[in-house]
Parts: sequence; structure tokens; C-alpha cells
Amino acid sequence: MTTPEERISALGLELPAPTQMPEGVHLPFALVNLRGGRVLFSGHPANAPDGSIAGPFGLVGADLSTEQGYAQARQVALSVLADLKAELGELSRITGWARVFGMVASAPGYVEQHLVVNGFSDLVMEVFGPQIGRHARSAIGVSGLPLGFAMEIEGEVLIRP
Repeated sequence: MTTPEERISALGLELPAPTQMPEGVHLPFALVNLRGGRVLFSGHPANAPDGSIAGPFGLVGADLSTEQGYAQARQVALSVLADLKAELGELSRITGWARVFGMVASAPGYVEQHLVVNGFSDLVMEVFGPQIGRHARSAIGVSGLPLGFAMEIEGEVLIRP
């Protein structure tokens, strides 16, 4: 049996460094909150390889296409996985993906948020398979997100001790 980290590598992907907040940005909450057998992760954008915040920025449907949004949502998934790995030590501690909630900053009239957030869900399924990766999910459009992010994705996973 391969580990999630091995599957990420087999997909030709690499985890970025864990999230590094820009200087002067104060978060009065945790990006990853471990509570017993549950781990809740706060809304994440994508990270650059060094862990700095890489966006994406703008409105999907104006500044980014649905296809670009989908690709960026995959990058957000890698950033979430990097932060989960930093907290848990290894991704194989994850026994189930409970839920994912995607918020997409959308141009007026844009209605393909679900297709954008599929990028996140598809990567989770590729890395964890259907037994562990299957999750409940919502995807909504919003008029704006913090720091001008084009999307932010949060959720919850179940872990073994």
C-alpha cells in the first residue's frame, strides 16, 4: 500500500512548504485545528513552494477562467495537505475526509463555482482514493474574499491517533 505522500509524488506533484503568513498579518485562529480525532482546517488559498501565499487573486469568471480556477483549486489542495502534514507528521493518519467547503470570489452572473472546487475534490480523491477521500462538499460564489483571494477552501478530516 502506498502512502498519500507517495501518491502525490507519483502524480508528479510536490507539496509546498507549510503556510507562511505575510509580515504584519495576524490570525487570531489556527489554520489547522486538531480536536481529538477531528482536524478542521481554516480557509486556505494556494501557497508558493516556499509557503508564502500565492493566491490566486481576482474574480473567477472575469480575471480567471473556470479552467484556471480548477487548476488553482488543485494548488489549494496541495497547500492544505502541506499544512495537514506539518500538523500530523504524516498524511496517512487521515482516515477520512468529512467535508470540504469552497468559496469562490465570482464575477457577477458566474455560476460554475462547483466546477472550480472540483479541482480540490478531484485531487483529494486521486491522493486518498474513494474510501478515504470521499467527502461532503459545498461550493458557493461570493463577491469578495480576504486579501483579494479568488478562492478559499476549508474543511474537516478524521484521523487516527
